[in-house]
Amino acid sequence: MTSEISDSGTGAAAGQRFGEYVVVRRHGHVAELVLDRPKAMNAVSTAMARSIAAACDALAADPSARTVVLTSTHDRAFCVGADLKERNSLTDAELVRQRPTARAAYTGVLELPMPTVAAVHGFALGGGFELALACDLIVADATAVVGLPEVSVGVIPGGGGTQLLPRRVGAARAAELVFSARRVESAEARELGLIDILADDARTGALELAGRIAANSPVGLRAAKRALRLGHGLDLRAGLEVEDAAWRSVAFSGDRAEGVAAFNEKRKPQWPGE
Repeated sequence: MTSEISDSGTGAAAGQRFGEYVVVRRHGHVAELVLDRPKAMNAVSTAMARSIAAACDALAADPSARTVVLTSTHDRAFCVGADLKERNSLTDAELVRQRPTARAAYTGVLELPMPTVAAVHGFALGGGFELALACDLIVADATAVVGLPEVSVGVIPGGGGTQLLPRRVGAARAAELVFSARRVESAEARELGLIDILADDARTGALELAGRIAANSPVGLRAAKRALRLGHGLDLRAGLEVEDAAWRSVAFSGDRAEGVAAFNEKRKPQWPGE
C-alpha cells in the first residue's frame, strides 16, 4: 500500500510512502528511496523488506526515474541489517517462510534497471551494507562504518554479500572481511574499494552524482547498466556479444537520434526516453 505525503525541507515537493518504513521522494528525474525506520536504525524487519521490494517494483516500472539514490533518515545509521529482535521471535518454520520476503528486498534494489547510488552515512552493517552493495555506486562520508558481521552471530551474509563483495574487492579480500566480521571505517573502506566516493555529506554527494547521471539518455543508461551487469564475469568474447546486444537495443532509438541532433546543433538534448 502506498500513500502521498508532504515533503518540506528536502527539495522535493512530495513523497510517496510504501508502508510505514520507506518513502520515495522525487528530485526531477532522480528518485530518492529513503529508509525511514529511525527507531530501529533502519533494521530490516519483514514489514520493511516488503516496503523496499514494493518501492523497487514501482520505480522499475517508472520510465521517468533515470537514477535512484538509496538514503536514510537516521543521523547515525544507513541501515544496521536484519532486525535480529524480530528474527529471535520467529520459529524455524516462520523463518523459512520469511526468507523469500527478505530476499525480495535485496533483489529489488539489485535488479533496478536504472543506475543506483547508495548514500552511506553512519553504520551500514550486514544487510545494510548488502543494500548498498546492491547499488551500482556507493557514496559515503567520514561517518561511514561498513561490514558484514553475520558469522559473529552464527549466520552468513544472506542478502547478496558473499557474491557482491568479491565482485568489488576480489575473492581473498572478501573472504577476510566476511570471515573476520570486522567493521571498516570510511578511509580504509575507500582504500579497499568497499565504497567508491568519499563526500563531505553522503546524501548531498549521492544526489549530485545521480543528477549528473540523470542528465544522460535514459535509454542509454539502462542499456549500459544491462551490459555491465550481464557481461561481468563472462569471457571476453561472450561479454562483447552482451555489449553488442545492448548497443543494438539503443542504436535505432529516439534517444540516439535526439542525442546526435543535439550534439550537432550544440544544444542540450531533450530525451524522449524511447
